[in-house]
Amino acid sequence: MDTNILLESGTNELEILEFTLGDNHYGINVAKIREILQYTPVTPVPNSHPSVEGIFMPRDTMITVISLKSCLGLEETGEKGLFIITNFNKLNIAFHVDAVIGIHRVSWEAIIKPDSTLNGQSGSTSTGVIKMQDKLVVILDFESIVSGISPETGLRTNDIDNMQEERGRSDSTILIAEDSPLLSKLITECLKKAGYTKLIVTGNGQEAWDKLCELKEEGTILEKVQCIITDIEMPLMDGHRLTKLAKTDNVIKAIPLIIFSSLVNDEMRRKGEQLGADAQLTKPEIGQLVDAIDRLIEQSSK
Repeated sequence: MDTNILLESGTNELEILEFTLGDNHYGINVAKIREILQYTPVTPVPNSHPSVEGIFMPRDTMITVISLKSCLGLEETGEKGLFIITNFNKLNIAFHVDAVIGIHRVSWEAIIKPDSTLNGQSGSTSTGVIKMQDKLVVILDFESIVSGISPETGLRTNDIDNMQEERGRSDSTILIAEDSPLLSKLITECLKKAGYTKLIVTGNGQEAWDKLCELKEEGTILEKVQCIITDIEMPLMDGHRLTKLAKTDNVIKAIPLIIFSSLVNDEMRRKGEQLGADAQLTKPEIGQLVDAIDRLIEQSSK
């Protein structure tokens, strides 16, 4: 499948694949997709999660198949449909859907973030909604869906439990751009446990950029921010756009920037490098996040 995921760097755009489950329309960031395959019979796995249909092996690679209808509490209709093969957090997973409608190129500014009635602290299966003509397309949080089935695929909370506080880390301030309330909470808990207690937490790239500009105007930014951590997928402004803005600013570019996202695969890593990111980590690697912050802050202070 030609997904053209390497859009021009830092344009704050993404491509959404629209698909259906019954009469409902949903979307997934094309950057997560490896390919789309026609339905093929799968081998059930005993004692697996109810939403796991089974496994199959295209081209000698074993892939788990997840029923999205089951995950979302929708009625199973026996449709054969299609498999959307995804890759994120270093996992290959197939999601069973009814039909694929097409690909839309949209701006992150056009994505409406669900309010707190749909997206509370415990998380949600939706990361945003796009209005397209006479319908609403719900962008699904596939990471949340998978971690609900297999918690060890998400942030490794045991890495947080093993964190050791070190003296000196409290002298540095970290700015975080993360739209998921749950992930933001886990990241802040991890950093605080490691000794990074001075945190500026923002909900998307736009909020982070506004804060950076505010501090720059005050003339205190290099004293008040020693490292930036950003997700990629965020409403209003994504992490790649934030990275581009930060690394093309004559002052802000001196601050180390880490992309911390489920989307850090080979293609997206190349894009992050082009934009000037100082480090890129996938979200299960939260134990390595503190090591990267330590290293980059030490390097920048020399």
